Amino acid sequence: MAVRVTDVDKKSHADRAGIRAGDILISINGHAVADVLDYMFYAAESRCELELEREGRRFSVKIRKSEYDDLGMQFASFLMDEKRSCSNKCIFCFIDQMPPGMRETLYFKDDDARLSFLQGNYVTLTNLNDKDIQRIIDMRLNINVSVHTTNPELRCMMMHNRFAGEKLKYLKMIADSGLMLNCQIVCCPGINDGDELRRTLNDLYDLMPQITSVAIVPVGVTKFREGLYPLTIFDAEGAGKTIDIIAEIQEKSLKKYGTRMAFAADEFYLTAGRPLPDGDFYEDYPQYENGVGLCRSLIDEVHSSLRLAEYDGGKRRVTIACGTLVAPVMKQLAEDIMSNFSDITVQVIPIVNHFFGETITVTGLITAGDLMDQLKDKDLGDELLISRQMLKADEPIFLDDIYLDEVKERLNIKITTTANDGFEFLDAVLGVEW
Repeated sequence: MAVRVTDVDKKSHADRAGIRAGDILISINGHAVADVLDYMFYAAESRCELELEREGRRFSVKIRKSEYDDLGMQFASFLMDEKRSCSNKCIFCFIDQMPPGMRETLYFKDDDARLSFLQGNYVTLTNLNDKDIQRIIDMRLNINVSVHTTNPELRCMMMHNRFAGEKLKYLKMIADSGLMLNCQIVCCPGINDGDELRRTLNDLYDLMPQITSVAIVPVGVTKFREGLYPLTIFDAEGAGKTIDIIAEIQEKSLKKYGTRMAFAADEFYLTAGRPLPDGDFYEDYPQYENGVGLCRSLIDEVHSSLRLAEYDGGKRRVTIACGTLVAPVMKQLAEDIMSNFSDITVQVIPIVNHFFGETITVTGLITAGDLMDQLKDKDLGDELLISRQMLKADEPIFLDDIYLDEVKERLNIKITTTANDGFEFLDAVLGVEW
């Protein structure tokens, strides 16, 4: 295999070696280059001999550089190859529960181990073979794995993939190589919770200390499930029982390895009506991106910021729009802020998710349509604050393809988006520009 060079950075090593756009890169130091991992791994050497092709003629160049210096070649895509899509039909897949007519990229199911290493995505291992795993081991690539269950038969059923169970062997192969693994479990009531969850967590514990962390997140169920496997969501009792099962492995792991290993997503605590653990409980927040510890982190950062913040800007009223699940947390933070600043008024308005269905209660899945419908007749004060998670990462557009500027115009109010950062959040409440 080979990849075409689309551009060459000026004054780069490749430029000085005479490589041009349109050349085809075949190998580096005798190793074939098929994608970005090959390129990054083999080009890290201080001495690189590149084999290329130009207009049907093969040639080679030698480059000397500092170790890990980039060669300076650009390619048609980040991966230098097509993304690998998911070969499963998981009973809990959120993409299968989305309505038709949304932008095309929202329907792509990624299951690419390269993106797991490069961007932290989670992979199921089902579209990997022994050669792929050996490459991961040889290149020392730490990846994130969607485990869901270590019961082979149950895993095949949950993923609708007859190979899903046998692919569990790769967990041990990777762990035995000394690489670290982050894992996640999408927990479905009556399917992989209870004793099945206990089994999965104990099987992962047997791979310690190579398991960095495990996130247990509750299944999300939208109203668009016609023809799909019948799923339910966690109620308060079920969420509480799940927390207790996770606590069993946490106690055992903490005693032997000094880490709790497994962590429940914030949704479990909020659904169960239980207090959030303190900051030390989450150690170094290894599963923050999976919704584990977001609320505690925000609370602690807001309180730290309050001890330092000053305000003399006069009367100010702001509104915070958020998901129904986290609304009690936001209301308490609003009270804490108002108790520190008498000129600040903060109201919190929970947004019911009519777009995906009322069983979807998280903030990140709120659409522009629901925001506008539920806020249009409200007195929102001087400014509306929303989470940046509602928008596409690289563009100010909501899931329902409505731009932020349109929402601002429709509601006739300034809107500020904030990250899950307590310092930035408090500044936004106080009107401090970032």
